[in-house]
Amino acid sequence: MTSPKLAIQTESGRMYSRQIGTAAIVPSITTVIGMDKLDLSGWAGYMAAKALSEDQRLAQSLGDQRQLRSLVRDAANAAEAYRDSAAARGDRVHNYAEQRALQALDAEHYLPAALAELEANNELGFARHFDKWWQDYAVEPIAAEATVWNESVGYAGTIDLVAKIGGRTCLIDYKTKTTDREGFVKRPDDKVIMQLAAACKAEEQVVDAEQGTWKAWEYGTDTMLLAVALGESGTRTFLAPPAALPDYWSKFYALRRNWEASFKIAQSRASLAEITPPTQ
Repeated sequence: MTSPKLAIQTESGRMYSRQIGTAAIVPSITTVIGMDKLDLSGWAGYMAAKALSEDQRLAQSLGDQRQLRSLVRDAANAAEAYRDSAAARGDRVHNYAEQRALQALDAEHYLPAALAELEANNELGFARHFDKWWQDYAVEPIAAEATVWNESVGYAGTIDLVAKIGGRTCLIDYKTKTTDREGFVKRPDDKVIMQLAAACKAEEQVVDAEQGTWKAWEYGTDTMLLAVALGESGTRTFLAPPAALPDYWSKFYALRRNWEASFKIAQSRASLAEITPPTQ
């Protein structure tokens, strides 16, 4: 996961501050959405079994309990290792996309370094297909990695790209995805609609993170919300359906209240208190 300047990782998830060096006071959009947890135990079990079955050391370890236990421990960590590897890849791809936008905005950028990092990890396919998407959609960037704030509800987040496409202002979120068995880039989870709806409801956009200056958010109306799946084999672009946005926003609002209750419980360290029988 990329790290915007005002984002701080805490025990309560990623949170945002108003200025660099000050305390984090609101949760990130993704932290709030994370309250809607998925049961990944089945996937984790599959990853563990898959890792063990594909381990070349398995056959020679069947008669050695100590070595077999070592393989089982390694396999148990397969899901976590896969998640961490995917997150690192996502960071590299997002960084390339950000640098590409900064170059187009005639701002300071590190595009050659971002490209070199992808090349070092055999991931140039992501850059190639991202560049084709940029050209095909005639992207006119307005802002890259725009950090936004909603004071009324109490959250913040960072939008991958604000741009003009086909004459319309778009809020765009990139999702790095793998390729399915048919050779198609996998579609993003529909939770991204909630993420985009929350971004659209922002009230302010940061101007200077060092100084802590903000301006009114200008892109909350008449805006297209797009999720772009970026893969090594291609890209796919999805529109968040406008009719569904109120419901996704309502769910986000409920999750924000859930996060606040959990945060307050954690801060108070409230727990069961054992009592003794009443005196006779």
